[in-house]
Amino acid sequence: MKAKTISLLIISLLSMTTFAQEDKYLWLEEVENPKALEWVEGWNKKSLETIKGQPGYQTVYNKNLEIYNSDERIADPEIFGKFVYNFWQDKTNPRGIWRRIQVKSYTDGLNNWETLIDLDKLSEKDGVKWVFKGATGLYPKYEKFLVSLSKGGGDAVIVKEFDANTKAFIENGFYLPEAKGGASWIDENTLMVSTDFGAGMTTSGYPKQVKIWKRGTDLKDAQLVFEGAETDMGIWGATSLTEKKTYQMISQRTSFYSGTNYFIENGKLIKLNLPDDIELTTIFNDQVILQLKSDWDINGKIIKQGSVVSVDYNGLIAGKINPSLVIAPDEHSSVTTVSQTKNVLLVNMLNNVKSELYKFTFDKNWKKEKINAPELGNITSGATDENSDKYFFYFTNFLEPSTLYFGDASAVDIKKVKSLPSFFPTEKYKVQQFEAVSKDGTKIPYFVVSSKELKYNGNNPTLLYAYGGFEVPMLPSYNAVTGTAWLENGGVYVLANIRGGGEFGPKWHQAGLKEKRQRVYDDFHSVAESLIEKKITSTKKLGIFGGSNGGLLVGVAYTQRPDLYGALVCAVPLLDMKRYNKLLAGASWMAEYGNPDIPEDWEYISKYSPYQNIKPGMKYPEVFFTTSTRDDRVHPGHARKAVAKMDELGYKVFYFENTEGGHAGASTNEQRAQMYALIYTYLQMKLME
Repeated sequence: MKAKTISLLIISLLSMTTFAQEDKYLWLEEVENPKALEWVEGWNKKSLETIKGQPGYQTVYNKNLEIYNSDERIADPEIFGKFVYNFWQDKTNPRGIWRRIQVKSYTDGLNNWETLIDLDKLSEKDGVKWVFKGATGLYPKYEKFLVSLSKGGGDAVIVKEFDANTKAFIENGFYLPEAKGGASWIDENTLMVSTDFGAGMTTSGYPKQVKIWKRGTDLKDAQLVFEGAETDMGIWGATSLTEKKTYQMISQRTSFYSGTNYFIENGKLIKLNLPDDIELTTIFNDQVILQLKSDWDINGKIIKQGSVVSVDYNGLIAGKINPSLVIAPDEHSSVTTVSQTKNVLLVNMLNNVKSELYKFTFDKNWKKEKINAPELGNITSGATDENSDKYFFYFTNFLEPSTLYFGDASAVDIKKVKSLPSFFPTEKYKVQQFEAVSKDGTKIPYFVVSSKELKYNGNNPTLLYAYGGFEVPMLPSYNAVTGTAWLENGGVYVLANIRGGGEFGPKWHQAGLKEKRQRVYDDFHSVAESLIEKKITSTKKLGIFGGSNGGLLVGVAYTQRPDLYGALVCAVPLLDMKRYNKLLAGASWMAEYGNPDIPEDWEYISKYSPYQNIKPGMKYPEVFFTTSTRDDRVHPGHARKAVAKMDELGYKVFYFENTEGGHAGASTNEQRAQMYALIYTYLQMKLME
């Protein structure tokens, strides 16, 4: 064993021993422990009394609820056959209704919806706070659905078979008990199922087995088709039903970004000879569509990282791989989503953090055509119809409310279906794009939304938001709550495109992985410093906000650079990076952060892990932590323990834990209105005094 390895091992063992001795708050990881819940109740009471007692709270809450309950919202479409399906929540239906309408009626703006499931009535009947988590229809008639329901909003769901004609769950139909799993249709009487079959789950809490389940048989007797290792991230089965063929796929994810793909062909499991980090996106006209996360050396040619390629299905399962290039982004562009209609592949791209939409058709080679979509904003892919060429997409930017467009992919023209109303006077504001220079010299773009009369005097209350992880891009979008609660009260809003995200493709993400993680935080600090240098704001007037991985970002920000910030909102965060891989889904993220149980990894993780780096004698801003008891993705213990430790050291903090809501932090519009009223009232209290 090398001397450095021995040294690191000793350091790691010592640090683990010290941590075990000093961590008085492990009991707060026991989510439903009565003592822990009493602690939560005490903190909720104390923090809510202070924030709700502020003069502007009720005004912000009332406006938020008006926005969330507005009938002018877009009913997000999902196409199954001749119907558009939608899940809708409002004042009358706080838990929501799942409903449908004819496609033509929907695009013509009619309102003759047919309710299929009333979640409020179902919750009352069952005595469970059900949260709708989606439905999968049986091709081609879409008369039967597999409906996923969560207790309180967590990721774990039950799955029940539903008849859309009778508008009722099918008695003695398919039913999966609660787990982080799911099922796909093979045919009317057969499912491919990934769930907890009683043999345990992976260390990440996801399925490790895939089985084929026949109607009328017990789930325990379903046919095992694949079993992974407990240390895998998870094993998932999926199907794609078409007129000619039913494709059956299995993905064995050994980590968040790597794994092996399989097809089942004529009852035989076939392992695909593909790079382990490639992303299998969809199957389009017998072409398997793949997105590259690294360069691919194939048949004597190098296909660039970030490219989208296709491979003939029959050739792929036979081991004869001859990729056709769909598109190869350059250093300023990236592919965000790929979807399909019956005859067209739709590719949504970013060019310097601005969206462009293209359609591709295939006949031996791929032909590209740009769709006449709005420019200088963010395009989000909506519903597509694989049985026709109909599709929807959304367009928005910071000052333009989201607009839903409808198109037929056989043409390039589009039709505006509905635009959200503007809840604040956007003509008073402007958007600018700047660049900060990070510690290693990398240029980091960021957007600033402000009044056209902005004065560069360092006195503007400013809210900086970022994420910086998992290849998720942060894109311009209209937010009515931010507009009314922040901009209209004199605030400036900033969105930073730091590394770790996907704004410039896989390379932008991979630049912040594992031992490179500090770059993400340096990028964020550099944007804060740039805002101060430009006199857009000052330390006392600068607030930051982030959730989940973004909550980790905020945690690092206040422990590394408390001198830069006047207020911090740390939502559903990861904070204890020594134990994150032992809590809920944490083990699945080790490809992003590293494994703290490995001495070499803990050496770099320990330098930024917020919980371990909370120290006495610092001048920390008053942080507002939020989380949810029902978050079964990021453990609420992260936020709980950080609050307890900071309180012990004499730091003033605010804390709110919603008793339901899952990782989103809220399940109903009232809960959402309250959550953001608390956040923006806190920010006003700290930055607008």
